[in-house]
Amino acid sequence: MRSLSFLLLASALSVARAFAADAPGPAVQQIKKFHAALIEVMKKGDELGIAGRYKKLEAPIDEAFDLASMTRFAVGPAWSKMTDDEHASLITAFRRMTLASYAHNFKSFKGQKFVTEPTAEVRNTERLVKSQVVPVGEKPVNLTYRMRESGGTWKVVDVIYEFVSQVATRRSDFASTVADGGAPALVKKLDEISDKLMKDD
Repeated sequence: MRSLSFLLLASALSVARAFAADAPGPAVQQIKKFHAALIEVMKKGDELGIAGRYKKLEAPIDEAFDLASMTRFAVGPAWSKMTDDEHASLITAFRRMTLASYAHNFKSFKGQKFVTEPTAEVRNTERLVKSQVVPVGEKPVNLTYRMRESGGTWKVVDVIYEFVSQVATRRSDFASTVADGGAPALVKKLDEISDKLMKDD
């Protein structure tokens, strides 16, 4: 009887482990949820227009992205010398630019799909979630989301587009503006980028 009980327990544990292995972790689930929101907006893209897409993407992007950390990384070492008010202004402007970029770039649905690997790669305290955007009849585009846990939720701190870090690219693009004019100049530049994206729909 004890042998039978042991076998049943072992079998139950084995099944539980199998389900745990198959279930995507919270970092992967976060990206899948974000992709689903993107697809939903793309399917209504023409109807919504860029202002509507922007509004619809606010909640998904705020939920999936750690925009404060992304802003800090993009600004670089100069961040530590800026005031709290300057930090807040930069985060607001960076958020607007991020939203405008997604609203501009994901404007319509033409059968594209997102394919996300079921398991995140563990790198110390970070997770890398690898995905592809697969357009119909075209070459897939590689996306890797670098994520950190923040307040019990996994959030994106960088998007690696075709093996190039977008935060590192932004830091390079912003460096001369920050050096010449500090936070006010960078806020102005971010707003100009956003304005252009919102007009060029």
